[in-house]
Amino acid sequence: MQAAMSKPNQPTEATYPGPATTRGNIVFFFVILIALGLVWKLAKELEILYVSALFAVVLTPIVNWICRLNIRGWQPSRGLGLALMILGVGLLLSLFFFFALPPVVRDLREFLTDLPQRLPQVGARIKHIPLADKLGIDTAAQRAEGAIESTAGFLFTSIPEWLSHVFDLVTATLLCLYFILEGEHAYRFFLSLIPRRPRQRLDATLRRAELKMSKWLLGQGVLMLILGISSTIAFGIFHVRYFVLLGVLMGLLNIIPVAGAVVTMTLVSVIAAVDSWTKMFEVLIFYVIYANVENGFITPRIMQSSVDLSGLTILVALLTGTSLAGVVGALVAVPTAALVVVLLEEYAVQKDAQLGTSHRETVS
Repeated sequence: MQAAMSKPNQPTEATYPGPATTRGNIVFFFVILIALGLVWKLAKELEILYVSALFAVVLTPIVNWICRLNIRGWQPSRGLGLALMILGVGLLLSLFFFFALPPVVRDLREFLTDLPQRLPQVGARIKHIPLADKLGIDTAAQRAEGAIESTAGFLFTSIPEWLSHVFDLVTATLLCLYFILEGEHAYRFFLSLIPRRPRQRLDATLRRAELKMSKWLLGQGVLMLILGISSTIAFGIFHVRYFVLLGVLMGLLNIIPVAGAVVTMTLVSVIAAVDSWTKMFEVLIFYVIYANVENGFITPRIMQSSVDLSGLTILVALLTGTSLAGVVGALVAVPTAALVVVLLEEYAVQKDAQLGTSHRETVS
């Protein structure tokens, strides 16, 4: 008994991993390496799949709403609901192309034709500003003209690359339609791989994230429409050149929060300043008034409880998405951030219900 007690730390056979455990660890290591290699190799294809699945998530509630319509006891099937949604989108695009696109194309053609002649006028106006001669306006105008010429050449030589992007867009659209039709089966199969108790919690979390992302897309679409229409009307009243083109750009680029509005307002201000400083101030005053109305009245009623993200979170998401995937990354940055926030709130954030009570008791 004393001999046994004198060797309390003697290793036993169970302390060391067996050959089967070692082989399993080695196999797992190489599986992870292969998976990372596949992700790196198929980065573009995975990006298309993710964007397609994301837009399918936010568009599926529209199809579900159409399928729930009851017309004298008859309800559309899922395939018919999808077809009706596509028909509605096609009708809206046709109306846009028929009524809005011709003036937009006309304004764009005039803008590109007048731009080389307008740049010297912009430089001449800026020279009247105090201390503007120290900013090198003439050199900046020459650089701008050279940049325009090089940009035109780049656009011409990059046509094949743009055609490949068109193919990616068509592929993403088809995948989105398939996800809407069969995504529920794939989702159920994914959940079946998870044990029952955590499966129910994950299902509820993902459903909550889906609702947030769908509300964001719908609310953002309404905000884009309101801004585009109001901007076109205001720029037309102010007699700003290319007001239809600029109003459409204001609405479209508003899908990128903060950055889209800054870019378009800078462009509108420069174009208005070419004609007169009065037009530029009118444009700026309009946007200041609209921004206050949107933030104080429109956004709380349209986007209330849809995403609930802070401005810092949106900016970080935009920077990250743009860095990873360019324009596409910027488009899906906010819905992705909403998904990540919901997952973190459910699985990572530790909320202490007694924290506020304890703090009040300590202060008292």
